[in-house]
Amino acid sequence: MTRTKVGISIQGTSIYLDDRTVVLSEAIARRWKVPSNQSMILRFGSAKQDVKVVTAATSNSLRFNPILATKIGIHQGAQLNIHYRQNVGTLSIGPLIGVMVSRVYSSSHDRPFGAITAFCKEMTDACERYGAVVCFFPPGEMQANASSISAYAYANGSWSKKTFPIPNVIYNRLTSRKYENLPNVQQFLKDAKARYGTEVFNEKYLNKTEVFEALRKDSSLHGYLPESYLFKNYQMLKSMASRHPVLFLKPITGSLGKGIIRIRREPGDVYTCHYTNLTGVRKQTFPSLSAVFQAISGKLKTQRYQLQQGLDLITTDGRSIDFRSLVQRGAKGEWAITSIVGRIAGSQHFVSNLARGGSLTNVVGALAKTPFSSATRVSVTARLRKASIDIAKGIEAQIPSHFGELGIDLAVDKMGKVWLLEVNSKPSKDDNTPLNNEKKIRPSVKQLVQYAKFLAKI
Repeated sequence: MTRTKVGISIQGTSIYLDDRTVVLSEAIARRWKVPSNQSMILRFGSAKQDVKVVTAATSNSLRFNPILATKIGIHQGAQLNIHYRQNVGTLSIGPLIGVMVSRVYSSSHDRPFGAITAFCKEMTDACERYGAVVCFFPPGEMQANASSISAYAYANGSWSKKTFPIPNVIYNRLTSRKYENLPNVQQFLKDAKARYGTEVFNEKYLNKTEVFEALRKDSSLHGYLPESYLFKNYQMLKSMASRHPVLFLKPITGSLGKGIIRIRREPGDVYTCHYTNLTGVRKQTFPSLSAVFQAISGKLKTQRYQLQQGLDLITTDGRSIDFRSLVQRGAKGEWAITSIVGRIAGSQHFVSNLARGGSLTNVVGALAKTPFSSATRVSVTARLRKASIDIAKGIEAQIPSHFGELGIDLAVDKMGKVWLLEVNSKPSKDDNTPLNNEKKIRPSVKQLVQYAKFLAKI
């Protein structure tokens, strides 16, 4: 769809401009065949107003009276796409993108969203460049049957709270299942979809059991899936241990490598257990598998765990290597790889998360640290890329929720086979490419805005 970007100008009442009239550049009116001096519907987000369009010899602008601007929640200086649909007599401007954030520190003017403030500013810059408006709001601002929302936006060098209509598109960046499942949040989203046709993406967290059970339904994905089940009892542990020398127990809702237990069968049928903790890894040795189970059974009662086959992964200096693929939908709504990074586990850890002392490198750099031949490295890189897209499409097909981006954690064993470790529906905004101070918008942020524009059809 071709789009035209216009600058929004809010001016006092004049002979041309009252609260039912907007002034549009002649050139844009001609390009979009917008009739002059005729009534039509003006749309911004969920807001609709009957207006008359008059034209003027101005350059790429749409002028509003302050009363009309307040009614529809449009603010001075926005750079927006414009789209006229002749068959329904509707002039749409936008899109308006809403981002759900976990909390707002209103006393912190420079960092109102804490660690993700820089990302929010980058998202604002991207929207300005691509003709959209973005606003940010926490769970406390979401109410049932709302026709508008109080949200934060960046303009004239600072963040401020303003009133907006319900957005065309909402991107869920809530970082806690507790917030996501609040009744007011769920009702707000349900109402926004039903009443205004709002598109919501990255609707919910995924847990490890849900992902593996869903992907197992697609036989074409079986080759990527290590044997993996929701842990139930000692019999399951014993059965898995008879088939695999190394097992992992992972909290199904865990992140950052917290709470993972590795169980390894050693010569002589003794077992070592490694537990992740804040300072490193704790190790214990047990004379039997039943002794392991006795020692960890208390933990297994406090939360649900996924029991997973251990893999013989590629390593460097004894440290395991895995890969995080950021897969996003873009301007055409199709899945594409934005980035893949290699992650090398810290010296005191068996997981590669940066929070646990892991380090980042690119795929070429990670594979260069292995004994693979150059031809094998090329082949493994292609397999990582194929697996990323296959798994994203599998999630889309098998899980009835809307996702626009996924962090897919993959591993490569010493034979060069690619395996899925887990899928994250809230990938960190700092995990793939560093923020920089050159006002350069990262590809991952550009893709978010382009996908939102695709969904909004403006």
